Amino acid sequence: MPQKRVYYIPENSSPLQEKFINCIMKQGKKTTARRLFSDMLEIIGKKESKNPQEIFLKALENIKPQLEIRPKRVGGAIYQIPSEVNPKRQVSLAIRWIIGAARNTKGRRFAEKLATEILAAFTEQGTAFKKKEELHRMAQANKAFAHLAKF
Repeated sequence: MPQKRVYYIPENSSPLQEKFINCIMKQGKKTTARRLFSDMLEIIGKKESKNPQEIFLKALENIKPQLEIRPKRVGGAIYQIPSEVNPKRQVSLAIRWIIGAARNTKGRRFAEKLATEILAAFTEQGTAFKKKEELHRMAQANKAFAHLAKF
């Protein structure tokens, strides 16, 4: 009989925060990733009067894409077909975009860059939010090919 896996999640964390920490992590250095995440929350707490964890959740909610485009070959042509995004994939894309935007920013410590990007996403601005908007714009432009979506 297969054993049930038990995952350790600290009492002050949520599965979503753990996923974010795992995506920050490089080369298996989870302690460093946890420290960066807690530093980020601390920086957000200093800049905003609201609860930093609520800001983090709202920022992720603002970045989640509703639509995406997928290439499909029909005959000899490749069409960009808009389709709805699975909720798990929405979270993964949002996390990936926020961390990627923070990593591509020059200067400062990573925790500060991450906090800046989270605050920008919270106010519906920043690189990650622009990426979401661009994806939605492309999906709207290719709405004519939606009838081909039979995945």
